[in-house]
Amino acid sequence: MNFGLERISHDTVILGTPVVAPTLMLYTLGMTLTNRNPLPFFVLLLAGLLPPWQLANADEKIWDLLRQGGQVVAIRHTQTTSGFGDPPEFKLDDCATQRNLNDQGRAQARKMGAAFREKGVPIAAVISSPWCRCLETARLAFGEAESWSALSNLYGRPQNEAHQSRAMRGRISGFSGPGNLVLVSHGVTIRAATGTYLGMGEFVVLTPRGSGRFDVVGTITVDR
Repeated sequence: MNFGLERISHDTVILGTPVVAPTLMLYTLGMTLTNRNPLPFFVLLLAGLLPPWQLANADEKIWDLLRQGGQVVAIRHTQTTSGFGDPPEFKLDDCATQRNLNDQGRAQARKMGAAFREKGVPIAAVISSPWCRCLETARLAFGEAESWSALSNLYGRPQNEAHQSRAMRGRISGFSGPGNLVLVSHGVTIRAATGTYLGMGEFVVLTPRGSGRFDVVGTITVDR
């Protein structure tokens, strides 16, 4: 079935070298929206003038796919207090020592969950990084979440990237529904596993293909 949104195959994860970048996804989407002529797309991209109705139409095609189930949704936690990583001497079992969601992020998480419900998207399971900002995002949006160490923050922990990314890719590629699998994690962790950079509160939809492979369908940001 052709949803009018060209998917990007992520077969390269077998070799452990994700190559999909945000600009490539935008290029693929833009080629579809500008009749496969790259020049108008790059002019519009640089000018920030891609018509809103075209972007909204692309989002709706992704929501349509999610309503059918069988997809994996990787969400970066919503807005936090300022800073990078966590304060020195933070403790994973003590939220007060971590960088947490701010009021804007909490409102954004609730709005994201409301969007999934309003769109009629079935959820099979919600799995989160054990970091408090991810668990709070997941619980505010979807009500409950299971913690999984493979979704842990890789910021400042490059030694963990290979095994965490391998575990994530295996779980993503092996999902078959019913419903959709939701993974809530950190920007650097999602990028390492999928090659996709996400802003806070943004999510990427992935179509499992088995054996460590999946397609990157596209990204959506729920308005803050």
